[in-house]
Amino acid sequence: MKQLLSYNELSEALRTNPDTWLLLYKKGSEQSDCAFDNYAKAAEKVAGANYLWADVNEVKDIHPKFQITTVPSLLEFKGGSMVNIVKGCHQHEQFKSLFENRVFVAGQSADEKPAKNVTVFTTPTCSWCTTLKRHLDAHQVRYREVDVSKDQKAAEAMVRRSGQQGVPQTDINGQMIVGFDRERINRLLDIR
Repeated sequence: MKQLLSYNELSEALRTNPDTWLLLYKKGSEQSDCAFDNYAKAAEKVAGANYLWADVNEVKDIHPKFQITTVPSLLEFKGGSMVNIVKGCHQHEQFKSLFENRVFVAGQSADEKPAKNVTVFTTPTCSWCTTLKRHLDAHQVRYREVDVSKDQKAAEAMVRRSGQQGVPQTDINGQMIVGFDRERINRLLDIR
């Protein structure tokens, strides 16, 4: 296991070993310390992979690059690109299974379009947020929901990116959409 101190170190590690695991955690947090200990135990048992870790107290430039707003988060890289995020503390056996590819990970067939990276910023009292999520669910679009009423940093990041405070807001592969703009959402997600 190797500690990273910057995003540049991660970039270099991915150039030399594009299939890598990276644990982002916050030392001193119960959940993060649990994840770190179990990650280390699992890494000892499964040789041949590149295991990295970074403490977000010290390294401030990695998690924003991947829009990680909560830790612990385990990032999986294949071919130099992030393909999976596993959040929270898990037993070392679960981490070991991930490393050995014994856990089912949904893939896609060759004729499927690549999945879009979709994040929906919501609040619990927003009726348009519910409408947007129902629309995405009806079209089987996978998305990550961020409740900005509970995550101040995510709320601030959302406002910085869009210039707007209102919700819902949707990030589709880096493009921010304010409100429920069905036509634009459908176009960006190839919904017919």
